[in-house]
Amino acid sequence: AMEKGYVCIFLLLIVISCALAKDAGKKDSKDTTAKPKLPQTLSRGWGDQLIWTQTYEEALFRAKHSQKPLMIIHHLEDCPHSQALKKVFAEHKDIQKLAEKFILLNLVYETTDKNLAPDGQYVPRVLFIDPSLTVRADITGRYSNRLYAYEPSDISLLYSNMQKALKLLKTEL
Repeated sequence: AMEKGYVCIFLLLIVISCALAKDAGKKDSKDTTAKPKLPQTLSRGWGDQLIWTQTYEEALFRAKHSQKPLMIIHHLEDCPHSQALKKVFAEHKDIQKLAEKFILLNLVYETTDKNLAPDGQYVPRVLFIDPSLTVRADITGRYSNRLYAYEPSDISLLYSNMQKALKLLKTEL
């Protein structure tokens, strides 16, 4: 009677390990067909193929030394407006391409720098900073009560504002 018990347990182990292996196999095959994804930690879904800085201080340092403008996106994971903007931003091929010319930072918390909240702390908001570390308060969205807010329908305006941030840079330097 003892032996039968062992056989049952042994079979159960085989079934479990096969199921786990099958799961792992599924995951692998899915990943290989898609582009290899970088860990999403810093991008938080705003562009997994882009290089994102980790802190505001690092972003300022890189902007200054690379002579690239800095683009800062303030957002929150549980804010539906942030989520909606993130989705169109991440799926917009031209924006993702243009974003490579920027130092990039997305933040889910506020910094102590009041210059990053010229008209208040709201999300989502997008600000540009040039390599001289001046906040480009002149590059705004379409809402007079929240100058740096963008809705998903404003994505082409955000794109042209990114171009503006790069263009003005060339003429000023």
